[in-house]
Amino acid sequence: MPGRFVTLPPDATPISDVDEEIFLLYTGLNRARTKLTGLDGHRGLGHVDSRKDILTINIGLSEDATETSKDKQPCVAPKQKRPKEKKSIDIEIEIAQDKTALRSRKGDTGSVVWRASVEFCRAVLHQHFFPSRSAIFDYSTLSECNCLELGAGTGLLGIAFSPLFRTYTASDIAALLPLIRKNVALNPQPKYGAVQSQCMNLNVEELDWVTLASLPPGPARTRYCPSPRVGPSSTPNKDDTWDLILAVDCIYHPSLLRPLVDTIETLSTPGRTWVFVVVELRQEDVIREFLNLWLTLGGWEITRAEGLLDENYAIWAGHRIPLAPAM
Repeated sequence: MPGRFVTLPPDATPISDVDEEIFLLYTGLNRARTKLTGLDGHRGLGHVDSRKDILTINIGLSEDATETSKDKQPCVAPKQKRPKEKKSIDIEIEIAQDKTALRSRKGDTGSVVWRASVEFCRAVLHQHFFPSRSAIFDYSTLSECNCLELGAGTGLLGIAFSPLFRTYTASDIAALLPLIRKNVALNPQPKYGAVQSQCMNLNVEELDWVTLASLPPGPARTRYCPSPRVGPSSTPNKDDTWDLILAVDCIYHPSLLRPLVDTIETLSTPGRTWVFVVVELRQEDVIREFLNLWLTLGGWEITRAEGLLDENYAIWAGHRIPLAPAM
């Protein structure tokens, strides 16, 4: 099962030239049909609304008329045509924000909700509820997977995604953990997914990339890193590994790029772990530097996952190549 839950298109090509990838992304951005703007009419940094203490995130999902489920069979010609009933699902998540921290705590961008998280949340849940041949995950196997989110911020994705996984750990710096735990408590048990209560498999743990990067490679880093656990009160299993690592809108400050890449490398198991990095296309030079750092690690296949979000965003799926057997 390891690694088989990701379903990239057969013609997806791994990135080999970072400059070409950046050129293609920003050419597409300039031609984008939709231009991102904040409530003030300007694009801004990308947060949804940093003025509110509580945000209500409405994830409205509806079945596309052109979408065909994997399980649906071609219809025999009906005697009488009936208008197709369009299914819809509404999910509402209450998220507390820390406006003061955003303005007063240097480098703190995780205390508010960002557009990329909401859009990625909507796209993944849409594919879960309305399966299609173009789905990026095999949702029937996610319930066997352990997911670690880096830079979880307010905890929105953990609240929304944890029912889909065997275990889900939302990680961030220590200062943000109370906010994540507050938001987990704010939201009732979800009614979807293999796990019917996020309290059973959603864990909140500290993981500071800078701290990890300052430790020598080897046992010291292993001890510092979180391991999958079935519930908050269970004992971490150091022999268990992460199947999926998520980093959504975590690429913004050049000084954090190397620590982020080191964290991804440390937590990933060759031949098993997939890493999904989601970015809103802002600073071209910062995104280029991140991709260069990731690719030059060696031993990674990194592919752009297209079709899930529009041209304002990019998603890369990275997979560590299995180690060659010893001779």
